[in-house]
Amino acid sequence: MDPSGRETWLLSRRLFVAGVALVYALAFAQLGVQVQGLFGSRGIAPLAEQLDRLAAAVDGWQRLAWPSLLWLDASDAMLSGICVAGTLSAVLVLFGVLPRLLLLLCWLLYLSLVRVGEPFLEFQWDTLLLETGLLAALFAPGGLRPFGRGERAPSPVLRWLIYWLLCRLLLLSGLLKLASGDPSWRDGTALDFHYWTQPLPHVLSHYVHWLPAWSHVLSLWLMFAIELGTPLLLLVPFARRRCRQIAAAAVVLLMLAIAATGNYGFFNLLAAVPCVLLLDDRAWRALLRRPAPAAPPAVRPTPKWRRITVALFAVLTLLVTADRGCEAFDWDLDPPWPVDWLHRIAEPLDQVAAPFESFNNYGLFRVMTRERPELLVEGSADGVDWRPWGFRYKPLDLERAPVFAGLYMPRLDWQLWFAALDHRLVRDSAWTLGLLRRLLEGSPPVLGLLGDNPFPERPPRYARIRISQYEFSTPDERVTGRWWQRSEPKDYSGAWTLENGELRRAR
Repeated sequence: MDPSGRETWLLSRRLFVAGVALVYALAFAQLGVQVQGLFGSRGIAPLAEQLDRLAAAVDGWQRLAWPSLLWLDASDAMLSGICVAGTLSAVLVLFGVLPRLLLLLCWLLYLSLVRVGEPFLEFQWDTLLLETGLLAALFAPGGLRPFGRGERAPSPVLRWLIYWLLCRLLLLSGLLKLASGDPSWRDGTALDFHYWTQPLPHVLSHYVHWLPAWSHVLSLWLMFAIELGTPLLLLVPFARRRCRQIAAAAVVLLMLAIAATGNYGFFNLLAAVPCVLLLDDRAWRALLRRPAPAAPPAVRPTPKWRRITVALFAVLTLLVTADRGCEAFDWDLDPPWPVDWLHRIAEPLDQVAAPFESFNNYGLFRVMTRERPELLVEGSADGVDWRPWGFRYKPLDLERAPVFAGLYMPRLDWQLWFAALDHRLVRDSAWTLGLLRRLLEGSPPVLGLLGDNPFPERPPRYARIRISQYEFSTPDERVTGRWWQRSEPKDYSGAWTLENGELRRAR
């Protein structure tokens, strides 16, 4: 608050913009390390080839449904250039340089990758970053070095749109679990499976899994209390400061608990960033021990045209996101008339907004996975002696403790977890066959995504994928150095080999 008693949000806005920029920097830097192995000319799913196939199937104007700078150039240099440009732009925003312009550039660069980067850029945190990033760009002040230099007052409409994003992230996550029909969410047993079936557990996941059953039940109901209760604190018109502060603390606590029990990369940080705006400047000055200004900060008025533009954008966002939220529940019967009316109004707007991946639904772990199939990718020089390729974060070695990845997001390791859950992804997917092909070629960018390479001198002649069921070992087994137990591996893809440069099934 300023000395007159009014709430101010200048410091809160600066911290929020810096938080979004930090996540962008992490996301682009991580992709820069992985992009050649995933999408390069010698990668698993070359983007240049994907765009060529897409261009042959659609007319020129239809390409607007996939907005991406990669239509201009999808070379290896362009892929790395986008990651470098995004990282540098985000770092400049961290230092307060051109925040609005450079956040828009980060949004465009990340959209260029996400919109065509299947299957490795189809995760909810990628679309969450795009939506948060677009709101942050509109919320940020304009100018070269605007912070603390008579900047315009933050738009209350955009601030409430960011609250709306946080509400949807939490509320849909909670409601979709309860509406999914999965009984484990309702009887309190979901966390009996979660810690060892989640995509990439780390070492603390093992210890938490073996805590008493009552602690899992308590954790689950606390999670529901935060996911379903926090939005109620935020959606109250003119929510009191104390309500916002309680909501911020609850969400940050939930994100810390999730990060402490599993590897989710930058998702937890990204989900916590909007909480920065739940605290006004007075609260942040108290936390950061910064003195209050002697006089109200100088604030320039917002032009009328900008207020009108923001209002129209807010209407578009509310209509499209509310309509998508209603559709997420898959009503079998005719929906209530307000929902049907909303859908008919929002449908044309949704068609315009959809390509930009910035008006989304959310809800992780709608149905709890109750088993852990793991894919074992193996190679052989003679078809008899098979050796597995190692992965940095996938739990394959029974005597290796689950690895802590921190804020790093290993895209291939994550995607292989999804592939293990569905036979069709391996048998029909171009990217899994692309992985086998690159391993048989000994592609350096792809091998760089893996851990151990059992064929350091030359690539093997054959490659295959087998599947095995994994579970955490018991505490007694862990004492002996065994962290996992698994079933006998079974054939999953059959053996493949290269003939005249083409991937074919081995005879």
